[in-house]
Amino acid sequence: MSTSDVVFDFARAARIGIHEAVFCEGKTTEQIATILESAHERGAGLLLTRLDAGKLAVLPSMLAADIDYCPLSRTAFFGPVSPVSVAGKVAIVAAGTSDSGVARETARTLRHTGIEATLITDVGVAGLWRLMERIEDIRRHPVVIAVAGMDAALASVLGGLVPGALIAVPTSVGYGASEDGRTALNAMLASCAPGIVVCNIDNGYGAACAAIRILMAMNPR
Repeated sequence: MSTSDVVFDFARAARIGIHEAVFCEGKTTEQIATILESAHERGAGLLLTRLDAGKLAVLPSMLAADIDYCPLSRTAFFGPVSPVSVAGKVAIVAAGTSDSGVARETARTLRHTGIEATLITDVGVAGLWRLMERIEDIRRHPVVIAVAGMDAALASVLGGLVPGALIAVPTSVGYGASEDGRTALNAMLASCAPGIVVCNIDNGYGAACAAIRILMAMNPR
């Protein structure tokens, strides 16, 4: 694919309320630069996901200077970011510190659209008391995103404790039988807790977009 094959969807926000993001994995630095240059000409802000530090390092300096990069989540904000218009509506609950990258991708996606989420980490069920110490804080949020790898039991536990919409994100964290997140995915899909929405493995971006859609449905334009 050449740089001329890049066709960016700048009208997506007008149609569905969610801006198109730039998934950088699999794109060349030249293709990413072409998209950023087009956004710069329009004065548009962009969210970049799966941007590794190596590609960032070789972007043209003029473009790189306008990037806010988070190495943990491998996300970047290019150009203007929406001011905070919604706060305290979404809780992102991560089972372990190893799940923080996916949780942070979720938080950064929400923040790019003006939603300030509450991020709660290291409350996995192996130390259930840690979760129970925060459960009342979590319950106050109408949308909860559970991020967990290994056996992904956190999603089922939260599914039986919180009344709001619950979005589950399996991560690829874990040893051999975890199968790079497939065990967590299957556990979340097979949960006996009713009404859990399950995203793809490591897809913090997708979970954030689901949360945005829920919030828009609660407060239609």
